[in-house]
Amino acid sequence: MEKIDCYIPETLQEALEILHREDVIILAGGSDLMVFHKNEPSLIPEFEKSVMIIRNLNELKGIRINSNGECEIGALCTSNEIAESTIVPWHLRQAASRMGAVGLRNSATIGGNIANASPKGDMPGPLYLLDARVKLTSLNGSREMLVSDFIIKFKSIDLKKDELITKIIIPYSERDFDYIFWHKVGTRKSNAISKITVGMALKFAEDEIVKDFRLSATSTGAKTNRNRDVENLLIGSKITEENISRVIEAFDQVISPRAMPVFRRESTKRMIRRFLSQCLLHPESRVIDTYDSYYVPGSPKPVFNI
Repeated sequence: MEKIDCYIPETLQEALEILHREDVIILAGGSDLMVFHKNEPSLIPEFEKSVMIIRNLNELKGIRINSNGECEIGALCTSNEIAESTIVPWHLRQAASRMGAVGLRNSATIGGNIANASPKGDMPGPLYLLDARVKLTSLNGSREMLVSDFIIKFKSIDLKKDELITKIIIPYSERDFDYIFWHKVGTRKSNAISKITVGMALKFAEDEIVKDFRLSATSTGAKTNRNRDVENLLIGSKITEENISRVIEAFDQVISPRAMPVFRRESTKRMIRRFLSQCLLHPESRVIDTYDSYYVPGSPKPVFNI
């Protein structure tokens, strides 16, 4: 194996200087990259160029509420840290708490998960749903964009060579909605790569008019799907059987025809219908889902009656 250099910066400034002058692979938790670059069993993974390990950059850690009331999550925060935080929005905590095995959740980072740009990624769904932004930093300054714009398509992101993902900023929490939903379909309850995950949120105005409606789904195309034209079919209207069918049909057109059409389409349709039908009944619980005890500690109890 050809010898490569490994950089381990101690500060964000040092990391940005290395990025500015060197062409490197950025490695944080390594849960995606170590698999992608795997070699024969029990052998060291082969990287095609130098690696910069950023795991110990304290500037990229921590979860806090900023002066605007938004939740800021450092790019190096692990899935387990996110799942256990009381200030992280509910949808993201649910996704983080179901992400692979315990060992993976203690190493995988939110920055790495969105940088991997997999249509099956656990984090993008809630981040799309909540209009989360990603902050990108270089020696020349910083810029922010929606996570949904940052991920262009399968394995493609809007990241310049000298930029580093430093934080994720989420302007919404579960308190901004009357009813919330998140469901992962996998082959088992844990350690499962998702077949599909669907997240939804809804807020009523007066007279049963829908003020806000959000819908996102992973594994339904080249990237996570969220379509505002579909959401606007319900916003400003009442929930009726006709409007539910319109939303289902419109979102069905968004799903890629190559994304396991029958299984994923039918699962998505059933989840959308269940959520909106339950919202119309105004159940006591704000969480609408089908799980019984599969929630992170402290979560609201789900509704079971249909």
